[in-house]
Amino acid sequence: MSVESYGDLDVLCVGHASFDLTMLMDHHPAADEKCFATDMISCGGGPAANAAVTVVRLGGQSALAAYLGEDFFGSRHVAELVDEGVRIDWIVRGSQPTPLSVILVKPNGNRSVINFKGATPPVEEIPFDPVCMNPKAVLFDGHEPLISISVAREALARNIPTILDAGSVHKGTVDLLPLTRYLITSTRFSRDFTGESDPFRALERLSCHAPCTVITLGEKGLVWKREQEKGHVPAFTVDVVDTTGAGDAFHGAFSLGVARGMDFLSNLKVSAAAAALCCTRAGARLAIPTRREVDALIDSQATRVWKER
Repeated sequence: MSVESYGDLDVLCVGHASFDLTMLMDHHPAADEKCFATDMISCGGGPAANAAVTVVRLGGQSALAAYLGEDFFGSRHVAELVDEGVRIDWIVRGSQPTPLSVILVKPNGNRSVINFKGATPPVEEIPFDPVCMNPKAVLFDGHEPLISISVAREALARNIPTILDAGSVHKGTVDLLPLTRYLITSTRFSRDFTGESDPFRALERLSCHAPCTVITLGEKGLVWKREQEKGHVPAFTVDVVDTTGAGDAFHGAFSLGVARGMDFLSNLKVSAAAAALCCTRAGARLAIPTRREVDALIDSQATRVWKER
């Protein structure tokens, strides 16, 4: 592999890949209750993997650095990534099982996620020479801490923007904060890490860790701060079926926007639209939208107010 062969790579996504079994339920099962799913979807998943697919569906080039087992679930996931056009050179395969997620989706779109990694260890190294890493942006989800720090340092040494998907507070996300240029957090992370329930107060505290900070708020949109500017972006209005993967789609879209040098507020708008559309179909991977679908949603709700404070 040479630098030239990856010269057109937009985003390298580093982190978690799994296989998802999504079951649509009429209600959340009670204790000792047996119930039946109304439908089931099986496909690849995981924050970094879904983000990599999002980049490609929106017209970019992505690669994934993650672990997938040499089992049925891992082989099927790799085949899906190849079909999507995600570059898989930096995926580590091994005898340990592929992480598996069981997702229960309720009629209102809310979901419960159960992830099983078993004894599958974190990736200690990925099969590439650092001199060959030449993406225009790198996205981390914090779930592969042993490789993420070295990749982030290498990226910053090359002036490659780093984006952190901080979904929850754990060692992987916390250790990456000093190496992050674009910090995108969930409401949960912002509350747990700062102790602030008010998004704008949490934003002020988080902005000390990265030049640009975004807190996603689900149906309430997002708040952002970049240097001395800050604002609120409302969510797009859609019919919600399954919220699984909405954040992954946001992070993939945002990372592509960074890689392509997109205007910041336009990037937030595209990313928010991608996340909203991901909620309109069941199954995170299957629901990731194309660029045409994103543009159509933005055009249909072009009168929405984009506020700055």
